[in-house]
Order: sequence, then C-alpha cells, then structure tokens
Amino acid sequence: MLTFLHIAGLILFVYLFCSISYLLVIAIAGMLYRENLPPPASRFARIAILIPVFKDDHVIEHTVSEALNHDYHEGLFDVIVIADSLQHSTIAKLRQIGATVLEVAARMKARSIHAALSVLPNDKYSLVMILDADNIMKSDCLNLVNDYYQAGHLALQCHRTAKNEQNPVARLDAISEEINNHLFRLGPQALGFSAAPCGSGMAFEIGLIRSIFDYPGILDNPGEDREIDMQLLKRGIRMHYIPDAWVLDEKVASHDVFQKQRVRWLEAQWYHLRRFLEPDMKGIKINRQYVNKLVQNLLLPRSLYMVVFSGIIVLLILRYATGKHFMFPIAGWWLSLLLFFVLTLCIAMPSRFFSSATIRALLALPMLIVSMLRAVFSMQRSRKEFLHTPKSYTSTANHEE
Repeated sequence: MLTFLHIAGLILFVYLFCSISYLLVIAIAGMLYRENLPPPASRFARIAILIPVFKDDHVIEHTVSEALNHDYHEGLFDVIVIADSLQHSTIAKLRQIGATVLEVAARMKARSIHAALSVLPNDKYSLVMILDADNIMKSDCLNLVNDYYQAGHLALQCHRTAKNEQNPVARLDAISEEINNHLFRLGPQALGFSAAPCGSGMAFEIGLIRSIFDYPGILDNPGEDREIDMQLLKRGIRMHYIPDAWVLDEKVASHDVFQKQRVRWLEAQWYHLRRFLEPDMKGIKINRQYVNKLVQNLLLPRSLYMVVFSGIIVLLILRYATGKHFMFPIAGWWLSLLLFFVLTLCIAMPSRFFSSATIRALLALPMLIVSMLRAVFSMQRSRKEFLHTPKSYTSTANHEE
C-alpha cells in the first residue's frame, strides 16, 4: 500500500528523472556541436559599449581602459559608463581617459541601462554591447560580434568566462559558469533553441534592445537578463551564442557574496516562472522555443540538486539502518539518477577543470550548499532593489583560455 511518503517520493523521482534527462540530452548535444562561423564581415557596425556600474570605483577604471584599447576599428566604438554612486574623482578620471560618463541615481541595473539607451543618438550606433563593471573583452571579441551581426543575428551572447580562480569558491564558481554556458547556451543552440542571456557580454541591435528596455516591467526587475530572455521569446528572436568571443568576468570568492548572488538569481527565476502566467505572455505561440524556456525555468539550480540528493542519501541510509521501507522507488533507481546527474556535469565541464585543483576545490562544496540553503530562506517575493554583489580586481595579464 502506497503511503504519503511513497507518493511524495515518486513525484520527486519523476521530476528529477525528467529534469536530469533534459540536461543530459542538452549536454550531449553541446558536446557534439560544431559552430558554423560566419564569413569575416566587410562592413563594420558602430558599437556603443554600455557599462552600468554601482559604487565599484576600484575596478571600473581598469575595465574602461581595457575596453578603450580593444582591437575593434578605431572610431567605430564608444565606451559609455553609466555611473551610479561613483566618486567624483573616479568620474573625472574616466572622462580624462576617453570614456563618456552618464551619471544616474537609478540603484537598479535595468533602470541604468534604460537611462543610457534613452539618450543615445538615434542614428549613431547600430549595436549595443553590455558589460559589467569587472568585464574584460578578450582580443577580437567585438570583431566576432560584428561578423555575426552582419550575418543577420540581432541578439548575441559572448562566451563569458572566469578571470580569477584564486581560491576554491572562485574556482567552483568558474566551473559553474562554464557548465551554464554548455547547458543553457551551447547545448540549446545545437538543438535549434535560443541561447540564454547571462546578464553581461551581450550585444543587441540597438532598436531591439531599446524596445526591450521600453517594456515597463523590466525597470523594477532585478533579474533583467531573464526578462530580456522573455522579451526575445515574445518577439520570436533567438539569441545566438558565440563560443569564441570571450569576455572575462570576476567570479565570487567568498561564501557571503556567493549567497547574496544566489538570492538574486533564485528570486529572478521564481519571478520569471510566474511570468509565463501573466497577461502579456498569453498571446505567445506555444511552440518548441516556448516549451524549452518554460522547462529551463522549472529546473532547480545545480546546488539545490545536490541538496536534494544529499537528503535522499541520508534517507536511504536511515531506511537500511531501521529496516523501514518508507522510501520509494528502490535505492538503485535513486543512485542511478545521481550517476546521470554527475555524468551530465562532467560532460558539460571543460576538460581543463579535470585537475587536482578542482578536487581540492570540492572540499568547499558543503559550505556552498549551506550558503545556497540560506539563499533559499533569504528570498523575497517582490524585491524592488538590485542586490549588488561587490566586485574585486584581478589582473588578466596571465589569463589563459
């Protein structure tokens, strides 16, 4: 006779089986995918590089210097810093080295970007590139973006990757970034789905990104990258992922910052799962792109999968220790799911991370799982402010791809 625990266990098993099967298929597709490069463009778009920054005076000057020295055609790109709560001395230095500085008091990344888009000259730029305050574009990044834009792509996501791995937390966050690239960008693209934006290292045709940020709901939305994803879905536009256009990103290096960042991500995911039920989404054609985005929003964060599997293992041990059969299905089925989950992560993780340094970094995983649980209990349903995660500075001189 099935008890409540048996039914709950069966529901959980079915959810895990479906979600992990989806991720495994995506991981295999990404592993087999080979990008068809567009021909080098003969025309060059004028690009506005927008860098919204909140208080991070200690990193923004280096970021702007690197952006201004990027190897795109001189005179065809401008660096525009959207300065929220920067010191006057920092603003003066940025202007002195050649950046345009727009001062705002937005306290929300989406509102800062909207303010900048509102004042850009209508006929000056074709493309808008959005960077975070700590992002560094690697060589040829903008040239690749231009190639894909001239080939007809209106929304582009560069390959955001870590520029720092100085401790176990930063290394695990770097691995997580690359797994995200594989499972939510490369793999879906291999199957004909839209790649997911990741908040920075994104480029858009200027009219498209303006129309997205003119949507009132994005302005008070702390998960603006997910709202961009929703708006692209509404317009039937697929975002294209460029594996070779690298943008270096500072990864979190402490448990506190990790927790704060995950709170923001969890709140954004919960909010945008509910977005599928809102009136403006009801007119969208329910096709394979729609279903794929809905499934992605139904997935747990990977660290929560680890929490769930840890709990299952504890229950299985209790089952065999007490002799009471309160777990269903049998242990072998649960362990098989765990095996497939680990296999999925291994496929999605770049080979350079299969090293002793990664094994040592895994020792920090239990504390990160605890931080993730704290993040779950710190969530707010209707947060109206952007949860800022402080940036740190890491030199990119010795970074290797």
